[in-house]
Amino acid sequence: MSDIDERPHAPTDPRLVRAGQDGSSAADPAEWTCPVPLADSAAVLMGHGGGGAMSAELVEQLFLPAFRSRDGETPVELADAAVLELCGSRIAFTTDSFVVRPLFFPGGSIGDLAVNGTVNDLAMVGARPWCLSTAFILEEGTDLAELRRVADALGTAARAAGVRLVTGDTKVVDAGHGDGIYVNTTGLGLVPDGVDYRPGRAGPGDVVIVSGEIGAHGVAVLSCREGLEFDTAVRSDTRPLHGLVAAMGRAGGDIHALRDPTRGGLAATLNEIARDASVGVDVRERDIPIAGPVADACSILGLDPFAIANEGVLVAMVAAEDADRVLDAMHAHPDGRDAAPIGEVTANNPGVVAARTGLGGERVIDLPTGTELPRIC
Repeated sequence: MSDIDERPHAPTDPRLVRAGQDGSSAADPAEWTCPVPLADSAAVLMGHGGGGAMSAELVEQLFLPAFRSRDGETPVELADAAVLELCGSRIAFTTDSFVVRPLFFPGGSIGDLAVNGTVNDLAMVGARPWCLSTAFILEEGTDLAELRRVADALGTAARAAGVRLVTGDTKVVDAGHGDGIYVNTTGLGLVPDGVDYRPGRAGPGDVVIVSGEIGAHGVAVLSCREGLEFDTAVRSDTRPLHGLVAAMGRAGGDIHALRDPTRGGLAATLNEIARDASVGVDVRERDIPIAGPVADACSILGLDPFAIANEGVLVAMVAAEDADRVLDAMHAHPDGRDAAPIGEVTANNPGVVAARTGLGGERVIDLPTGTELPRIC
């Protein structure tokens, strides 16, 4: 029997309360929601790797207590990359692992993802990517020709991103104890003076900007995995974003936070920022750019585009007075030509993300519990 508390939430739960026009709170029972409870399990589940609530639970309740320093402090702030002081310089440091299935999909491969995903984690703290390590975990019996294709794709992506591959490792596991090829990468980058992009800096009044159309990566991988065909080919958006971030920085605006909505999609990213900064986030659904074929695929398959992984899109929280300047810089860059303002950061309902629907209603965008599409990156 589960120990999950299944009692209904009281109307004072911030998820159930909407602020009135005069700032007062008004509880409307028709708009109450009950978040899905977390899985009560003694074993690792696929959802623990989905970038949603189960992933957060695993990190916060298992890893962080184990990794705390002697004085009880959390090792570093939880962000896409850690920013550390080293010999008078600010160094960004990140690591990531890639277990996507299949290895090759429309628009990319596990090799492209390994480079671009790591480069983008560095870029989200404003770093100029410098070098990467790469480690391959291979299953006995894997076709060497396929491994060569992955390695070639990884090397090509690194050269295109302007980063060096400087060290690595290879391990082989018994046949039947892996899934062909897994890749782990670690990245280092240099953070310029004065740059401070982190979720905790998002504040009321900030404009929420997304750099392009969402959902393409997840739908591309799913279509290849399940043999689905759509009227128009959907290709992954995997790409390095540090050039776009640099262009945004040169615009001179006050950028508070950057995140790339990978696992868990836009829903997870906005919820994480809202939680870390203790703010509310209001977005307008009709302003969020979604390609027609992606929207159609999500509608047919019953998927929420908010929760679909992306690999070439970023979310920015920018001071309102600087939003137009930053948007102009994004539109002038090939990786940001579809950038759009999609909402605002508010002081109301801290930790809650709400979306204004096309019909004028409002719904809460919850942190996904697990993952709609496992093994997506």
